[in-house]
Amino acid sequence: MKKTDRIFIAGHNGLVGSSILELLKKRGFKNLITVNRKKLDLRKFNDVVKYFKKRKIDYMVMAAARAGGIIANSSNQKEFFLDNIEIQNSLLKLAHEKKIKRTIFLGTSCIYPKFSKTPISEESLLTGTLEKTNQCYAIAKIAGIKLCEALHDDYKQDIICLMPTNVYGERDNFSKINGHVIPAMISKFEEAKKKGLGNVKLLGTGKPLREFIHSRDLAMAIFTCLKVKKALLNKKFDFKLPILNVGTKEEISIKNLSQLIKKYIGYRGKIKFDKSSPDGTYRKNLNSDKIINLGWSPQISFKDGLKEVIDNRKK
Repeated sequence: MKKTDRIFIAGHNGLVGSSILELLKKRGFKNLITVNRKKLDLRKFNDVVKYFKKRKIDYMVMAAARAGGIIANSSNQKEFFLDNIEIQNSLLKLAHEKKIKRTIFLGTSCIYPKFSKTPISEESLLTGTLEKTNQCYAIAKIAGIKLCEALHDDYKQDIICLMPTNVYGERDNFSKINGHVIPAMISKFEEAKKKGLGNVKLLGTGKPLREFIHSRDLAMAIFTCLKVKKALLNKKFDFKLPILNVGTKEEISIKNLSQLIKKYIGYRGKIKFDKSSPDGTYRKNLNSDKIINLGWSPQISFKDGLKEVIDNRKK
């Protein structure tokens, strides 16, 4: 991989895409290709092919996706399924037609069965029933992995599939309704403090355990996989499609997470959990030994990363 290589970052304005874009710029990569969704709808393959007809691409990071928290997933199942399927199909077909040197496909820990043995290994894929609240998103991502597998097996397409745990960071979607658990919770506490509310209502029991990764750590994992030599991948994975979990081995309960956010924001009211709301999967920490063996490891502790996100919102 050379500093002059042309790298297409799909979804460069999102949480993960913006982090890898920033990292590559800092590392001196100049030929970074980005395109706004208003200019190019990645769901439409013919438009994607036309846009890139005269543009060379050496590497691609697939960070474009429709994602959200438990409410967004369960309330918009059709959109989460179709949008992600169509984006993935367009980009993976583009990778094949343009003979891109390496593609990074970003999945999710949601692909694994609800009752997987923890820490969850990559081999757990398709061994059981999915969590119902995000199954459409998960199935779309599983379909993407299988298309990656077909392109790898039939055409020797160089693709690495990364399955990150729950991602958080400064450029997240802080919607109280559609955001993931951390940004949605932060917004609820910020609003309660600003309005002087006596309590904050949160979904579920607070008992589930979650593993979180900062978007900058995930960006470094992506960078590691962009530049790792093919010979090493072949040696490690015996010519199979590499599917790699990306986690931190740090876990925290939703209840303790809420207490941390309350503390960092400086909210003095009470926390109430709506036990009638779904919890989702109780525990889904990942076994990330494979990517760690490629030389990557997380650098940002969860407490430090969370405090940084909250402090930056106060500025």
